[in-house]
Amino acid sequence: MGFPANDDSATDKPYKFLIYGRTGWIGGLLGKISEAQGIDFVYGSGRLEDRPSLEADIAAVKPSHVFNAAGVTGRPNVDWCESHKVETIRTNVVGTLTLADVCRDKGLVLINYATGCIFEYDSGHTLGSGIGFKEEDTPNFIGSFYSKTKAMVEDLLKNYENVCTLRVRMPISSDLSNPRNFITKISRYEKVVNIPNSMTILDELLPISIEMAKRNLTGIWNFTNPGVVSHNEILEMYREYIDPNFTWKNFTLEEQAKVIVAPRSNNELDATKLKQEFPELLSIKESLIKYVFKPNKKTA
Repeated sequence: MGFPANDDSATDKPYKFLIYGRTGWIGGLLGKISEAQGIDFVYGSGRLEDRPSLEADIAAVKPSHVFNAAGVTGRPNVDWCESHKVETIRTNVVGTLTLADVCRDKGLVLINYATGCIFEYDSGHTLGSGIGFKEEDTPNFIGSFYSKTKAMVEDLLKNYENVCTLRVRMPISSDLSNPRNFITKISRYEKVVNIPNSMTILDELLPISIEMAKRNLTGIWNFTNPGVVSHNEILEMYREYIDPNFTWKNFTLEEQAKVIVAPRSNNELDATKLKQEFPELLSIKESLIKYVFKPNKKTA
């Protein structure tokens, strides 16, 4: 599963990371983690779809590894992509493929933060069964244009032996003021659905992604904590640890469909592969308590 890095990034040389997505949530966190670990890093200034600008970045930085945390998710949410399809393709498809191709030319591993929102529960992976989608499964959810582009790119990137594709889902961090945080989002919604899902605790998993780069791991990885957690279970923890007076209302998928443009993905991903590589990986509920709720606990 590893990629033979070129001579410039031999193991006896120090790590130097080139990170795309400076203004994004994950990109920003990657810089902070790298800094805390004493790893030299630079944010890419090139546009992903502009090949010469990427080649110029690599020539100037001479990185050991490249990280792609840039991409279009849409603001305030993925519904934006439904009415901005060309812009979505330009970054999520053309840009990502261009970066992967340039990195391959230069013998560099690319850690690509992708999405697991390309699956939905089906007859072989029913809700509550504990049977999750595996890395080799074919995406079955193209309900939103965002997910459609991501599934296309994942399929094409399989051919690039230098790319490590990380399927992130419903990312959560200890920063409960961040509007991109899944917990922050659902705590502010008027109504929420209540469906168990695989999710990604960034505080635990982003340092693991840096370790994956150091190990030159490639291929597709379900990048979620093992197990599932539902919206109500998260909000119950929120009430227990953060705000004892917090209340919320549920609604059905059918009711939700009336207030969103594109359907949303709900699924369980099988995290066995990641857990085998990183046995210390916590289950989703354990990780939520350790990394998110305990550090934010409001003392009476």
